[in-house]
Order: sequence, then C-alpha cells, then structure tokens
Amino acid sequence: MAEKSIADMQQEVDAYISQFKEGYFSPLAMMARLTEEMGELAREINHFYGEKPKKHSEEEKSMEQEMGDVLFVMICMANSLDIDLEEAFRLVMSKFQKRDKDRWTKIEESEETT
Repeated sequence: MAEKSIADMQQEVDAYISQFKEGYFSPLAMMARLTEEMGELAREINHFYGEKPKKHSEEEKSMEQEMGDVLFVMICMANSLDIDLEEAFRLVMSKFQKRDKDRWTKIEESEETT
C-alpha cells in the first residue's frame, strides 16, 4: 500500500464522512469520542505493559488498531474545524525545536555510530 501524506488522509476521511447526511459530529461529541478511543488505547497498553492481563473473554485488539481509531477521530476533528494537520504539525515541531532545544541531553555524533 502506498504511503499517504497527512493531507491525503484528511481528504480520504472527508470523502468518507461526506457520503453521509449526518456529516461530522460536533466538536464536543468528537472530543468525547477521542477520549473514549484514548481510553481503549490506554487499556491495550496496560494489558501489554502493565500488570493487568486480559480476561480470556476479552476481544483481542492491537495497539495499532487503537492508534488508528485515535488518528481517525483526530482527523475528523481537524477536518470539521478546518485545521490543516500538516501545518499544525509544522507549528508544533517549530515550538518544540525552539522551546526544548536544550532540555534533554543530545546524542553526540560519535555515539550515533556505535
């Protein structure tokens, strides 16, 4: 499968949602859905890395699927609010590169090759 840009993903989600009369949910409803999806991701992470194993009766889900659900809802929210996620990403990376440039210990070039 060919790689997609974030813009491609936003367009694909919009084409999918646009086929339904209901369209996008309200931002508040999407925030609730995002919270629900994050809870499901947290549960999967807890099962995999935490001390709480799955019950035998619980459906097998993957972190990949749960992250996909989170991504889908985030794209829906961005689309409904007319937010370009590629631009949002550029802005946040610029912020982190300026604000946090000296916050953590950088790997030296000699360490990268070992």
